[in-house]
Order: sequence, then C-alpha cells, then structure tokens
Amino acid sequence: MDTPKRTISATRVKGDKLTQARYTDPLHHPEVASDSIKVRRAWVFVLLTLLVPGSVQLIAGDKKLGRRALAVTLIVWACIALIIVGSFTARTAVLSLFTNRFLLLVFIAVLIALAALWIFLFLNTLKIIQVRSLPSRARVPVVLGLVALTAITGGGLAYTAYIASVGRGALGKVFAGSGTLTQHEGRYNILLMGGDAGADRVGRRPDSMTVVSIDASTGQAVTISVPRNLQNAQFSEDSPLWQIYPEGYNCGDECILNALYTDVTANHTDLYPDSNDPGAEATMDAVSGSIGLQIDNYMLIDMEGFASLIDALGGITIDVGGRVPIGGGTDLITGEKNPIDGYIEPGVQHLDGFHALWYARSREGASDYDREARQRCVQAAMLKQLEPANVLTKFADITAAGEQIVETNIPESGLSELGDVAIKSRQHDLIQFAIAPPYFEDIFPTYPDYDEIHSRVQQVIADSAEGKTPEATVAMAPKSEAPQQVFQSVSGEVTTIESAAELTSNGTCSVP
Repeated sequence: MDTPKRTISATRVKGDKLTQARYTDPLHHPEVASDSIKVRRAWVFVLLTLLVPGSVQLIAGDKKLGRRALAVTLIVWACIALIIVGSFTARTAVLSLFTNRFLLLVFIAVLIALAALWIFLFLNTLKIIQVRSLPSRARVPVVLGLVALTAITGGGLAYTAYIASVGRGALGKVFAGSGTLTQHEGRYNILLMGGDAGADRVGRRPDSMTVVSIDASTGQAVTISVPRNLQNAQFSEDSPLWQIYPEGYNCGDECILNALYTDVTANHTDLYPDSNDPGAEATMDAVSGSIGLQIDNYMLIDMEGFASLIDALGGITIDVGGRVPIGGGTDLITGEKNPIDGYIEPGVQHLDGFHALWYARSREGASDYDREARQRCVQAAMLKQLEPANVLTKFADITAAGEQIVETNIPESGLSELGDVAIKSRQHDLIQFAIAPPYFEDIFPTYPDYDEIHSRVQQVIADSAEGKTPEATVAMAPKSEAPQQVFQSVSGEVTTIESAAELTSNGTCSVP
C-alpha cells in the first residue's frame, strides 16, 4: 500500500537538537495548535461530516475511506437532484418509485446502509478530532453536538426506512387487487363508500356513496353524492345485474340503492366470480348506470373501524350546528327504540373517534340529507388533518388503522397515476354536487328521473372545466313552509308527501 506523502515543516530555535521536530500543521497535528484553533477545527470537522460525509476522512484521516464515502455522498446528491427534477418533468414516474413494493424494499435497504455509514463516519470523525487534546471546557459540547447530529442523521434515516417499511406493508394489504385504474373520456371516476355493519344491522350496507370524478389532465375534481335511498337504480346492458334487473333495481320499497350490497352478497355472488367483494362491484355498477358515468374503481371504508382512524389522526375539529344524539334510532333486528346515551353539543368541538363516528352516523331526529351533510363535514375535517407533519409523526398508527378499514379494487400499479392527479387537484377548488337538496327536491330519490340525472351530471362535469360550481335549483324553505307534492300511481291512488328541501340544524356544520 502506498503511503500518502505529507509535507512537514519545522523551525529550529536556540537550544533545539536536530532530531527534535516541531510540527506546525494543526490540521493533522492538533496537539501543537492553540486551544482556539483546536476547538474551531473540531466544530468544522463535525459540520463537514454532517454536510459532506467523507470529506473529513479525505482531509485528515483514512483517505481511502474518505474517497469511498464521498463518492457515496455525491451519488446520493445526484439521486436527490434527479428526483427533484423528475417531480416537475416526470412526476408519475417518480411516484412509481415509491409505490412499488420491490423498489421500496431496495429503498429501505439503501436507507439502512446509509444510516450505518453515516453513524460510522461520525464516530471516525470523533477519533480524528482527538477529544483529549481539546481544552476541558470544549470537550463536552463537542461530544454532545456530535452525538446529537449522529442521532438526527442516522436516526432520521432509520426512521424513514421504518416509515417506508410500514407503507410497503400497507400497499400489500390494501392495494392488492388485480383490477386496473381506468380512465374514461379523460377522467378517473372512483366510487367512495362508507360501509356500516353495526350490531343492529343485517349485513354491511354502504350508507354513504360519493363519486369522485377527476380530470386526468388538470386534476379538477368533482364529487357527486348519491343518496342511499335512491329507488330503481339503473344498470347498463354490460352489467351482470342487467339480466336480473333489466328495468332497474325495482323489487319493491325495500330495494333502495344501499340494499343492493347485501342482496348481491347473499344471493348473486355468482354474477361476479372474479371479484373479492361482489356487493361492492354491484353497487359500483348501480351508481354507474344511475348517474351516467362509467365507474370501474371503488374504495370502501368500514365505519366500524372508522373510529380508530380518527383516533390515529389525533381527532377532528368540527363546528357543530345543532345538537346530535349519541344513540337513538330503531334497532333493525328487534324493532325496538335504542336509548340515547348523550349528545354532541353545538359549537366548535374536537371529536375523538367514538364521537366522530356517532356524529357521522346518528339518525335520531335527522333526515338522510342531514346525515350526508354531517358525513361530508367529517370527510373534510379528516382531509384537513392529513397534513404532512401530522401524517409523518403518526404514520404507523394511521396506516395500521387504514389497513383494517379500507377495501379497494385500485391496484398498486395505479397509485402513481392517482397520486399525480391528486397533487394536481390541490390547485383547484373541489366542486360538489348531489342527487339531493338543494339540487333536487328531497322526494326526488324516491321518484327519480334518470334522464334528468344524467343530463345534470354531464352539465356539472362540463362546467367544472371552467371551475363553475353548480347552483342550487331548489328554494330553501323552513320545514313549516315546505311545499307539498302530489303523486298519482298507476292504480289511480293519490299520495300527498310533504317536501322539506333544506337541512335541519342537525345537519348543519362546518370545518373551522
């Protein structure tokens, strides 16, 4: 091994012998330097190891180690630069690096190796500093500073590897479907469902259904809320349910939209032989045919596990408009009234998972539209909590909760595309529409006109390109002044139904 050459300078003073050399190179021989230079040298080496790992070894230590460590540093810098540039020029490709389980495994291994290397370099730098040569007053601060930076850098990389490992596990459990993320006419249409399978329910039913339609090029998003009590839901001719319900889901008063999930799960799973959740696929078909948008992807959130996700987020804050009971309603199995165990009071409230779940699902003294409005408030409050800092610090808990309550047919391979349009969508205001008041009379879901629904939905989609928000078409009147509508059946029987096209205080809320 070649020994690197060093230049040694020395001066002779009166009385020195020729064999006594006095070193004047403080970089390599701090023992001959003044105390101030020793301290300055120590802090410079610590900062260099932080900012340019390997540089200290190249300057004053093992040059071979320094060259290799510095090469790794430069490669890491180059990769970071490429990712930054790629996030502007090829964002989908960059996102695919972090949504692919194999690449995430490689990323985790690299992070662990970098953490180990950085910790070793800090410890080696401590040796090069020669702490014993420092003045006593500087030894503790230098050592503590180096240890703190070692923990921040090596620990930070190790924690990032842990976060990546947790995320990789979630990808395998939640996004393990064999479907595809599909565009139709330049839009991604995804059905979001809130499934409820409480102890007083017969099977799981999606009590809230919202279609998220996103322009693939601009990211402009439109949400279309579909009421659970929609009657005579329609199916397209290519749906497996067309052969059973060619004229719509019209088997009687009990055949409202959210009953289809249980019906198909119990009686018609053979129509969806390749599906992991035939009920969800059937509901997606029904919503697709009813609003006139082709929908191939869904995400179902189990409300029973919803509370754990809210708790993982640290709770949510909502400005409650009216008193909402905890409990109440009727047990669908026994037919008996459920007791009321308390209330969520009006005003700004910070709700934990238990209270947020009841706020979203409480039926006592509320219409379906009140409940849907409250659920939209809960969704908006949750999105507000999903800030990077909050997600990063609670990522493991959030992911663990999400694995338990989220079901989807969106595949892992589609996440990079979806992530790209989600980032674009943040540049636009969310446009909301509903097959319910104030866009339709509240009796409309019972006697729907599907041609009108298709026309209105297409108009909302077209207007969204210019950022236009749909206007309310139903006058908001007090309940005591609500209009009456008269319907005549085929048999000639006349039914008068009071229409109240407004939310009660039970359904009014906002996110502060």
